[in-house]
Amino acid sequence: MNWKNLTIFTVILALTGISAGCHYNGYYQARENLRKSADLRVSMTKDEVLEIMGEPVSNQEYCRPDIWFYYINPLWYDAMITQDECMPLVFEDGKLVGWGNEYYNQYYYGSHHHK
Repeated sequence: MNWKNLTIFTVILALTGISAGCHYNGYYQARENLRKSADLRVSMTKDEVLEIMGEPVSNQEYCRPDIWFYYINPLWYDAMITQDECMPLVFEDGKLVGWGNEYYNQYYYGSHHHK
């Protein structure tokens, strides 16, 4: 094997390892977020939720100041976090009022909050 082929092989091998690591880390983070969510309680402040859950997903178009999303269900392994892979947490007046897709759908689509 010449040096060029060896270099290409090494780069491909390294990228494969990095990709697998990203998938594992995403899965691990999702499982950890789901585990932490068992400690959530209605009426917690945003600071209390942050202390338990850490920072929510924030760079997606579906994010809102009073609706936070946490990655809990890796479906695609495409390095993107989509809304269907997340658990929504809903706040009113700075307090947690509910979480999960069922609560979110009732709150968001069944109220004046949907625009």
